[in-house]
Amino acid sequence: MKIVIATAVYYPQINGVAVFSHNLATGLVQRGHEVMVICPSQSGRSFVEMQDGVMVHYLKSVDAKVYPDQIHAVPEKKKVFGVKLPRLFYKHGLKVSIFPQLEVKKALEDFKPDVVHVQVSDPIGLSVVGWARKHNVPVVTTEHNQPEVLTESLKMPSVLKKGANLMLSSYFRNRQCKSDFVTMPTKQAILNLIGKGSEFPVPVAAVSNGVDLSNFIPGKVTRKFYEKYNIDSSKPIVLYVGRVDPEKKVGLVVDSFIRARKKVPNMQLIVVGDGVDRIRLEKRFGAMDGISFLGKVLPPDLYDIYKIGSVFVTASEIETQGIVLIEAAACGLPLIAVDKGAVSEICKDGENGILCKPGSVTEISEAIARIMNDDELREKYGKNSVKLAHEHDFEKTLDKFINIYKNVSKKHN
Repeated sequence: MKIVIATAVYYPQINGVAVFSHNLATGLVQRGHEVMVICPSQSGRSFVEMQDGVMVHYLKSVDAKVYPDQIHAVPEKKKVFGVKLPRLFYKHGLKVSIFPQLEVKKALEDFKPDVVHVQVSDPIGLSVVGWARKHNVPVVTTEHNQPEVLTESLKMPSVLKKGANLMLSSYFRNRQCKSDFVTMPTKQAILNLIGKGSEFPVPVAAVSNGVDLSNFIPGKVTRKFYEKYNIDSSKPIVLYVGRVDPEKKVGLVVDSFIRARKKVPNMQLIVVGDGVDRIRLEKRFGAMDGISFLGKVLPPDLYDIYKIGSVFVTASEIETQGIVLIEAAACGLPLIAVDKGAVSEICKDGENGILCKPGSVTEISEAIARIMNDDELREKYGKNSVKLAHEHDFEKTLDKFINIYKNVSKKHN
């Protein structure tokens, strides 16, 4: 089949949508399909490039300086007369294609897709859906976001935030109604968007984002790997991997670790990832013994990072699934997460980890101490994590999407 994937962020950017879109595109090519990705250019100029067998059509774009691009390091806040100013703009911000209609039209008419798969409701996604509807090409959409993901970091009264969430929910639902098939990563994410018992005019299915289980496997690393990142190989590791942004609540993980260390002195915390909150957290905690901020770590080293962990911890309350949780589970790590969003489908309380009350340093710290102090429990949870991760093998994800593409195409013929 000839498949178009439209997305607002793409490799080498690092977030859930970018990683999923890249994995999907390359996986489909390996299965023998012809794939074109349409996304904003990170240079601002329009060009086409072949990457791993995928035709990537980069569209003209402009800076959206209100959020970092997840490629370059996030700078420190500027000072004026010794006072740090709020960070409102970024030199290396995301790129956005504002008026992509003509470029999208030409790209699609040249490629002649059998189906289009839209990841984000940005101008590119909306333009692709508009073209597809006009030319009777089936549309599949995946909703990666929940309203809280977009509004969590906004400083506004709770009443206004609730109103914004309701408006965004309505927008997301209306957008999905223009599709032939809708997917979300988890059943909980579908429930959050559509509502329990609500009728929806379009078929909806939970399809895991999945991970490549050939890369994320349990194992050990060499001493050189520890030395490369200046990690003490003699102390067990509490691990966090992901964006270091306020909505991810990494500071809460650090606070929980510090409290848990009173019960388990001989352990260390490794934080992997970058974001707008990293510099603040490094200044607050970076000088403490046993706490390390490694910044961004890319594959293949990322695969080994998980292998050095003893337990994986996140306090994020906004996950529609959490790819890093699946990656950690696949590498045999027990999981500690909060009981909100859709993480309970990956971190199963009492089976492969512990679910805690959102925002509770007390519960997360107790969970860390409990798992780190109990070798048998840690081993049990780790083995169960590996079993659970096999349900999210990316090959199964590919099978499901290919079947969806074929079914919607048949209905249009």
